Amino acid sequence: TLRMLVPALLVLLFCLRGRAGLSPHFLQQPEDLVVLLGDEARLPCALGAYWGLVQWTKDGLALGGERDLPGWSRYWISGNAASGQHDLHIRPVEIEDQASYECQATQAGLRSRRAQLHVLVPPEPPQVLGGPFVSLVAGVPANVTCRSRGDARPTPELLWFRDGVRLDGATFRQTLLKEGTTGSVESILSLTPSSHDDGAILVCRARSQALPAGKDTAITLSLQYPPVVTLSAEPQTVQEGEKVTFLCQATAQPPVTGYRWAKGGSPVLGARGPMLEVVADASFLTAPVSCEVSNAVGSANRSTALDVRFGPILQAKPKPLSVDVGEDASFSCVWRGNPLPRVTWTRRGDAQVLASGPTLRLLAVGPEDAGDYVCRAGPGLSGLRGGAAEARLTVNAPPVVTALHSAPAFLRGPARLQCLVFASPAPEAVVWSWDEGFLTAGSRGRFLVETFPAPEGRGGQGPGLISVLHISGTQESDFSRGFNCTARNRLGEGGTQVSLGRRDLLPAVRIVAGVAAVAMTLLMAGTGVALCCWCHGKASFSKQKNLVRIPGSSNGSSLRGPEEETGSSKDQGPIVHTDHSDLALDEEGALETKDPTNGYYKVRGVSVSLSLGEAPGGGLFLPPSSPLGPPGTPTFYDFKTHVGIVPPCRLYRAKAGYLTTPHPRAFTSYIKPTSFGPPDLAPSTPPFPYAAFPTPSHPRLQTHV
Repeated sequence: TLRMLVPALLVLLFCLRGRAGLSPHFLQQPEDLVVLLGDEARLPCALGAYWGLVQWTKDGLALGGERDLPGWSRYWISGNAASGQHDLHIRPVEIEDQASYECQATQAGLRSRRAQLHVLVPPEPPQVLGGPFVSLVAGVPANVTCRSRGDARPTPELLWFRDGVRLDGATFRQTLLKEGTTGSVESILSLTPSSHDDGAILVCRARSQALPAGKDTAITLSLQYPPVVTLSAEPQTVQEGEKVTFLCQATAQPPVTGYRWAKGGSPVLGARGPMLEVVADASFLTAPVSCEVSNAVGSANRSTALDVRFGPILQAKPKPLSVDVGEDASFSCVWRGNPLPRVTWTRRGDAQVLASGPTLRLLAVGPEDAGDYVCRAGPGLSGLRGGAAEARLTVNAPPVVTALHSAPAFLRGPARLQCLVFASPAPEAVVWSWDEGFLTAGSRGRFLVETFPAPEGRGGQGPGLISVLHISGTQESDFSRGFNCTARNRLGEGGTQVSLGRRDLLPAVRIVAGVAAVAMTLLMAGTGVALCCWCHGKASFSKQKNLVRIPGSSNGSSLRGPEEETGSSKDQGPIVHTDHSDLALDEEGALETKDPTNGYYKVRGVSVSLSLGEAPGGGLFLPPSSPLGPPGTPTFYDFKTHVGIVPPCRLYRAKAGYLTTPHPRAFTSYIKPTSFGPPDLAPSTPPFPYAAFPTPSHPRLQTHV
């Protein structure tokens, strides 16, 4: 029997060893799992060679051994227990389900590795502060904030998009709670908007692992911006004098509050609306028109210049030049116009073009180059006016002296010699010289020098002067010698010789005598007519002195008796003397007739006064001729203060009036002198040798009682 018990024990031991090789073990253990909030989580667990109790723990807390896990409504264990499958299911997963889970074989003392369940919480749609319409001011930097709140896991990323394009420049900021969990996140977008951003749509997107597509929030930008101005002109190209309309258009938020117009920076008074009408002129080409538009945010302006077509306008006038002979001369003038004018240079009075352009250059000028030069601008377009400007070129050279016409003079009479001087620079002195001396100004003996400005100088030769040499009481030597007129300036001197012509006295006397003869002939004819009338008219004869009264005299128009006539001869004026023996000059200067009738009648002689001009020194004075031309031309200055002019010849009686009834034979015995002598300068002699007329003979007057 012992032998039979031993084998049985060995078989039992072998069997026990076989059963020991099938000890409980994990066929599948749970892994870390990430699950989205609200989804289902499954943690697998499989055991081999174990048919005992299996349970799950959550963060070390046993969930229970039953398959439906009472008390955990969202938890259960699934799988075939006989085959050792014990999977843990959680649905729907919530945030508190995020924990460390373990599968345990309690009777076998087996524990699986811990599996971490991560619950993902997708972010909520972000919030943009101030949305959905965010008001900004154009041109002013601003921040737009996008914020994501809640328990999103993991922390979401906030992104900015415009028209599907991601915007850079955002700042990310995260706020943590006390427990270390995420409280909220913010993204701040910094931008400087413009008026073009008005109405733009910006998108803030919250994106995380829990929601890769992310969630978007859109906002619309509402821009407040100063006016955006557009300025136009109609027409843009105009002729000077045409009307132009400017139109100022603007977009603004908030609306436009006012318009202001300016031209060249200066306000246009009275212009307030969006339209301005003007008449174009040349200034609009360089002075643009601007329009300024304002609103509550600010203002903006635009300007435009017109293309104004106009004729030449002188900007820089050519300046007169004074250069020395042999030097270069250069003129310049500036014209502006639209289109640009063509500028040419000519000499006044000459059509030849000397140069084109704004500058005229004359090389090594001479006296012949002196004169006026014309800078002429031609219009660029037909119908526009042209323009011209002049400048004088003065060539500095030695003086040019010219002798002027001087009237011939009488011997021992006054004389005047003249010369014309042109000089640039002005002469330092004008000198008159002759044999025994010279004189520049003032007087010396018989000579006197005066200087006068010429009425007009020749172009470019400088001012003109007239120098006059006066000679008082000419002598024989003055007519035979030459007088030199010399002028000097810093460049040299010039001069000329002036001769004095002589005038004889005889021709002048003949002229005066002829005039006197004609006058006496006319006077005698008138006297004859008057006597005829007088013989038949009223007459009064003086019984005491036999005087004949002349009607119409200034001494009385009525005839007086002999008693009234006595002693009145002193008021009768000068009389004419005769050589007849029957006429005698009484002590009072009156002519008395020796009457053979014993003084029954007495005829009073008629006086005639002949006044002729007398030159100083006794010579006949003739008015001076022109200093600049032949005799007969008017003078440019008056020498009356230097030479006296005597009134012209006349037949006049100071008190008795003009002669109306002379003696019938008063001038019938006039004898023409055969020769004339030189003027007698003695004060006691008459001014001319023929002033004493011969006494005519005449018959007595017969009367019957």
